[in-house]
Amino acid sequence: MSDANTTTHAIDKVVQTGTQVIDGLNIDLYHSIQPWLNKLYSGTYSEYFSLSFFGIPLANFLAAILAFLFFLLLRTLFSSLIVASLLHITARTKTSLDDMIVRELREPLRFFFIILGLRVFFQLIFRETHWVKMILDAMTIYTVFWILYAITPAIKASLYRYSHTNDHLSYELSNFLIRIIRILIVILGLMAILYNFGINVTAFFASLGIGGLALALAAKDTAANLFGSIALLVDRSVKVGEWIKVAGVEGTVEDIGMRTTKIRTFEKSIIAIPNAIVASSPIENYSRRGIRRIKMFIGLTYDTSRKTMAAIVTDLRTLLNHHPDIAQDQAKLVNFRDFNASDLGIMIYTFASSSDWQTYLNIREDINLKIMEIVERHGASFAFPSQSLYVESLPTPTSQEIA
Repeated sequence: MSDANTTTHAIDKVVQTGTQVIDGLNIDLYHSIQPWLNKLYSGTYSEYFSLSFFGIPLANFLAAILAFLFFLLLRTLFSSLIVASLLHITARTKTSLDDMIVRELREPLRFFFIILGLRVFFQLIFRETHWVKMILDAMTIYTVFWILYAITPAIKASLYRYSHTNDHLSYELSNFLIRIIRILIVILGLMAILYNFGINVTAFFASLGIGGLALALAAKDTAANLFGSIALLVDRSVKVGEWIKVAGVEGTVEDIGMRTTKIRTFEKSIIAIPNAIVASSPIENYSRRGIRRIKMFIGLTYDTSRKTMAAIVTDLRTLLNHHPDIAQDQAKLVNFRDFNASDLGIMIYTFASSSDWQTYLNIREDINLKIMEIVERHGASFAFPSQSLYVESLPTPTSQEIA
């Protein structure tokens, strides 16, 4: 219970500090503009500027509109001049991350000018009530967390780049970390907005301690899948793009999410398997073989002589020992093994140097053609399933049978 209190207290302090910082961002132009407007009310045209619309003096109403239009002008200038200049500068750097950050921050910062314009507008028309201020504060909080969320693509790109040089930080793990960061930003932003509207966030999290058991029971499958995804990413047993077989499903991994792993089967359908099942099931990863086995049996006809058989076996061994696409550090076996019912069986056992499906098929095709060439060169023939009937003698026909 003390841990829960400590956590909720820390969240409360974070939200309070964030709200205080946001309040400090407010540019209060009211006290700079209002003294000038007061002079209009006592000047020559005071009777016109004092006209009231919905309880708002004309001078203040016009000033509020002009102030809001001024901030819209600043917003346009910010987009066309400042952002364009920053992009021109970042284009000269070696990295593209700074370009990405500037582009992602453009929209939230443009929205920030609208919030500032609305603040000054409501101040000048004397309508900055408690609810208006809370709504504007909520919009400001939203913009701040929007900025934090907007820079996550740059963080994501940085992690991807780092994952190519660090085996301990894979593509999937960096993608998972970005998802966690985004979820935390959304949750903290929502908490800050709720706190701004007077909702007791601390009491809400304290209530989770009471109903924690029921929540844990209801979300046990979700929690199991989440921990399953963490186990997969840390163990690095599968990666996006790899050809695997797990839980009876075979195909290419397209995505490792927080709840499921999506596999594209060879029929081009997508199958989503819960990560808890993937993490607890045997995974056959075909993409990590590096090499691929070639195992075949060829049969020659029984009229093949011993000398011819020995020469064919020798030439087949030479073929495997000198073929550029055969893994030379692996087993290369060629043996006359069996006297089968209709052929003399030769076993060939070796490994192609590539596990890629198309490359493997090309290698195997080339091996098959060269085997045919060797057999034909020695004047032998491939056998096919057949039966031979040998008749030792026929009965001598009688005179009656001849007649």
